[in-house]
Amino acid sequence: MNIIKKCNKYNMGKKITNSGFIACSLFITSVINLQAQDNKILNRPNIIFITTDQQSASMMSCVGNPWLKTPAMDYIAQNGVRFTRAYCTNPVCSPSRVSLMTGRFAGIFNDDKGEHVRENDGSLMIQKISNEVKQTTLPAFMKKAGYELIFGGKQHLPKPLTAEALGFRVITHDERDTLVNKAVNEIKAIHNKPYFMVVSLINPHDICYMAIQKFSTPKEEASILKNAKIECATLDRALQKPLGISDEEFFSKYCPPLPPNFERQKGEPKAITSLLTRRPFRENARENFTEKDWRMHRWAYCRLTELVDNQIQKILDALKETGQENNTLIIFSSDHGDMDASHKMEHKTALYEESSNIPFMAMWKGHIQEGKIDSTDLISNGLDLLPTVCDYAGVKGVADPRGKSLRPLLEGKHIAWRETLGVETEIGRMVVSKDKLKYLKHDAVGIEEQLIDLNKDPFEMTHFTNDPKYKKKLTELRKAFKTLWFPGF
Repeated sequence: MNIIKKCNKYNMGKKITNSGFIACSLFITSVINLQAQDNKILNRPNIIFITTDQQSASMMSCVGNPWLKTPAMDYIAQNGVRFTRAYCTNPVCSPSRVSLMTGRFAGIFNDDKGEHVRENDGSLMIQKISNEVKQTTLPAFMKKAGYELIFGGKQHLPKPLTAEALGFRVITHDERDTLVNKAVNEIKAIHNKPYFMVVSLINPHDICYMAIQKFSTPKEEASILKNAKIECATLDRALQKPLGISDEEFFSKYCPPLPPNFERQKGEPKAITSLLTRRPFRENARENFTEKDWRMHRWAYCRLTELVDNQIQKILDALKETGQENNTLIIFSSDHGDMDASHKMEHKTALYEESSNIPFMAMWKGHIQEGKIDSTDLISNGLDLLPTVCDYAGVKGVADPRGKSLRPLLEGKHIAWRETLGVETEIGRMVVSKDKLKYLKHDAVGIEEQLIDLNKDPFEMTHFTNDPKYKKKLTELRKAFKTLWFPGF
């Protein structure tokens, strides 16, 4: 029970004297001090996981992107550890979020038709989870560790895995400013024990509606727009150009240029075409967006990212104002990225870097490295979040045994780390390697294999599948695919 409520209950029906007020204040102060001491002794911080929606790893000013400013995200990076090779388990909303809550690939679950879950619709139709999964979700472990569970914002989870079903106290379903205000109130409140709070913000996801607005069909996406007034209004504001600037000056100085990989990939898999035709607005965007349309998409994507950064800033400010930075572990990531005009695509789901490579940072002042950039180690936010959070909570958390606690990396310890990492999606699966190779196996239109070399071709404009020089690497990654990450597929 909140300590202030206890005092109010004690004084209910009584006239509160100055001495009584002072005594109550001293009691509250002592409880706060004891709570801080308890957390310090056990080395158990409050933990806040902040997640955005549809933010690519490149969408922060701290990575050198000159077209936006993200001071809040930059602050986390400057005072913590930023991983540049972090991936989601599946580059689409619901499956990725299932992973974040369970520490497992969404593909291990079945939908209502008995099919392996690989996309949004199937993920939302997960009907049941086993007792083993129930007992080994992230919130289940945190509850065992004695943490208070708090959740606010976007869920996009099936019924058995909603925040309520998993035992969180849900402070709001709002995904925007109300969420931020509620989270700030929780930070400022008195808690009887350490808390684990998820702050699940919606933007820059509103960028999705640009192509939907322009190319929606009466039978499908048009119905989405009827329930997206806030989203569309927010996007419209993000699309506004600066006042008093001509179009010529805007496009020459302010609007992001087309990306270096704007053109389609040479030898692009048929699975990509299949993906786009499943949602007509995506196919129409690729075929009918002008270059200025694509640049405006990139402009708005930057503004929406700045919007959510401003919301994150309020959370960081609350921690500073209450003196809790040294007792709070902040972990920041996103569920997936956005193609943002790369290969003439928007939205997500594809296994390109823009869609699957996501931001992942952690900050706990005085306890983990500050200003560290890890450009080597492969991180899976969906597999590694659970063991990492549990490690700092003082309990061993194991779901998928391939998940790893990032604590040693965050604290600068030299340990052996994974050499490869798996990612799945509705059109295929891939394995990325420590030496920046990617093996992709698409299965949406027959089996299509690709080997990508990010060292020689960081923008994925071609592939090296049939190059004899890569024969050994191709064999190694095929083996990793079959034995370590996706046996049976």
